[in-house]
Amino acid sequence: MGGQEHEDEYKCSLSSQARAVAKLELREDERTREQSLERFREWIAKHPSIKRCRTDSVFLLRFLRTKKFSLPLAQDMLERYLSIRQLYPDWFRNLDIDDPEIEAILDAGYLVPLIKRDSHGRKVILSCAGRFDPYKYTSAQMVRVHSLVVEALMDDEESQVHGYTHLNDESGLTMGHLSSWSLTDIRNMLACIQNSTPMRHKSTHLLNVPAGCAKIIEIALTFLNEKLRSRVVLHKSLSDLQQTVDPKILPKEYGGDIPLAEMIAEFKKILRAKREEIKALDDMYIEIAPKDTCSASEGLGGLSGSFRKLEVD
Repeated sequence: MGGQEHEDEYKCSLSSQARAVAKLELREDERTREQSLERFREWIAKHPSIKRCRTDSVFLLRFLRTKKFSLPLAQDMLERYLSIRQLYPDWFRNLDIDDPEIEAILDAGYLVPLIKRDSHGRKVILSCAGRFDPYKYTSAQMVRVHSLVVEALMDDEESQVHGYTHLNDESGLTMGHLSSWSLTDIRNMLACIQNSTPMRHKSTHLLNVPAGCAKIIEIALTFLNEKLRSRVVLHKSLSDLQQTVDPKILPKEYGGDIPLAEMIAEFKKILRAKREEIKALDDMYIEIAPKDTCSASEGLGGLSGSFRKLEVD
């Protein structure tokens, strides 16, 4: 792994439609891509704190595409991505499909990427709160499942360009789920999602929010930046959601064709195929000065320098 890792022979895997979107929305063309990758690698090699980091094209393109080829913003995000993996090991390290708790949470159907993309070409990730047992598993295990799922998806170039749609079915959400989270944890987790995770979050749909939990979700949304907040849509019913999202791509339980269990089994094959690759992410290392480190329970307030940007703006 290492900052000096050889440059790979990059072959663009984007469909012609995705190339057009990349050009229009991300200012990406062959020349820009080539130059940006070269400069990004040089910067990593000279970075005084980054000791080991993936430098293959598809990994660096996660950040460049998320930040529309603004190299300073992509570099900034990579620093934060590497930092949070060390500041929050319980959330971002040792991600393994063979971890019995993680596998059980996935098997229950708590979080599954759908097989078909939506009409915008986006990868759709479905979460079902009621399928997560808050009395059996911790909030840290919940985040680990999300981390494992997104790490398995983020190298996909079509998704890097088109982005992601999140469908969150909140039926079955209880105070048991919410009481396992402190407000600091919610704030830090949302900061990690929006500031440190190289994904284009294009839309989030909340379905069946129980009346008793609406206020807390409302508070949580205030921790998001305005752009992400404006992309959150609330749906009162499944038929309401189906007006926006084609039912055909949904699991059978939501009006589609393929049963949820089948989608889970398909995705687990991907997780097994990528198991070593995902575990190898733990080899990456950025030096964080002792004064910059803080325990997860203390939140992110103690960080200084470039890591201060971990906080929600």
